[in-house]
Amino acid sequence: MNPLELTLGIMTAVGGFVDISELVFAAQAGSIFGYALIWAFAFSTIGIMAFGEMAGRVAAVANQPVFNLMRHRLGLKLGLVTLFASLLSTLVTCAAEIGGLGLILHYLTGAPYLLMSVVSTAVVMASMWVLPFKWIERVYGLLGLLMLVFAAALVAIHPPWDKVLGGFVPQVPSSLSTKQLLQFGYFGVAILSAVMFPYEAYFYSSGGMEEKWGPKDLLTNRVTTTVGFVLGSLLAIAILASSAQLFGPALVGPEEPGTTALEAAIPFGRAGLLIALLGMLMAVAGAAVETCMANAYAISQFFGWEWGRHKKPWDAPRFTIAWIAFMLLALAIVLTGADVMTLVEYAVLFSIIVLPLTYLPLMLLAGDKGYMGQYANKWLAKGLGWTYFVIVCLAAAAAIPLYLLTSGGQA
Repeated sequence: MNPLELTLGIMTAVGGFVDISELVFAAQAGSIFGYALIWAFAFSTIGIMAFGEMAGRVAAVANQPVFNLMRHRLGLKLGLVTLFASLLSTLVTCAAEIGGLGLILHYLTGAPYLLMSVVSTAVVMASMWVLPFKWIERVYGLLGLLMLVFAAALVAIHPPWDKVLGGFVPQVPSSLSTKQLLQFGYFGVAILSAVMFPYEAYFYSSGGMEEKWGPKDLLTNRVTTTVGFVLGSLLAIAILASSAQLFGPALVGPEEPGTTALEAAIPFGRAGLLIALLGMLMAVAGAAVETCMANAYAISQFFGWEWGRHKKPWDAPRFTIAWIAFMLLALAIVLTGADVMTLVEYAVLFSIIVLPLTYLPLMLLAGDKGYMGQYANKWLAKGLGWTYFVIVCLAAAAAIPLYLLTSGGQA
């Protein structure tokens, strides 16, 4: 297997795990609760690996886009509800990513935030127009690996490794007040949502079709989901653990990505800060590409349009118009002056509500022998799928009450 084939999983994972949402929630979780929420990342990673593998397997075996199969499986009315909910959730997420790009470029250049949001959007759109899909995933996936500076920074500050490893054990810190327990619950739900964003499965499965996967590529699918998602999870955990050691004792609340970047600056100075900001820039840009294309994939597949970045833009005109329109709509939301951190909270909140609608039909498709034949879900995929579906439903039911009771985790 060509190592470059892993770039789809790396881009999906880096853009999904260390996008603007994770940069904020991982650092905040570490600052407030120390190492106690590491297990939430590890637990959620197993879930996205299970559903990501299903999405890739459906694309490789059924050789049909997930949203097209979903429409036939759910029917037109319920399919439209799922489509609309997914489009709305992913659009807000895309707006948060564009706002994040503007913030990071503001840190790097000092130029006005809104101007940098416009510039970054134009550059991202130009790359999507010019580059074929394989090079989109390679550019953003490989440059996103600059985020490894956070893992190096964690090693450099010599954390208490026994506490870091202990954080992988599911736990609730003792002696928390009722408000703190609610806040802990909110962060747990937010991490589950941010790790298992619906757009990741849509982008990943469509990417498999862009690369013309077939049954022969099922090993590539398993390795890609394992390596890519584990890598993304470890980077998010490194950010959390560094925050627990550096920001928690100092009572610093890392509420913006600029504060998170200081985790690399403390051990490595200005060079570490620059690498961290550039890594964040590429990871968030990759997430902006993923969210925008995921929406274009979804609407094109649902209505049976020609789609794909392996085609020239004018060979799939409605797909091209769709991703351009979604990117510009996301930019328009940012230009209204909406606060980036508020957009992040809404993106996480909307996504957890949409998750059951996303993963139930995907799980049913992956288990349907009529579509999948001998490659239908076996006992492990079924067990993990139903377990995480129940947990996602419970988290979706708890999300809005926890958000309101904690004022978005600020209790």
